Amino acid sequence: MSKAHRGKGIRELFAHGRGVCPVCKRENVKVLYEKEIAGVKTKICKVCKAAVANGKAV
Repeated sequence: MSKAHRGKGIRELFAHGRGVCPVCKRENVKVLYEKEIAGVKTKICKVCKAAVANGKAV
């Protein structure tokens, strides 16, 4: 079976969900995961999401 609809949800986002991660400052990464950092909800990358969940990052 084909996977024609994979990634359909991010195609509708601005720049296909890519941007600058506010935690690690990497550019042109997918910032899709919404987390609360310092009392403000922001969208962060997958690597930073895992780091926050494991207590490695703020």
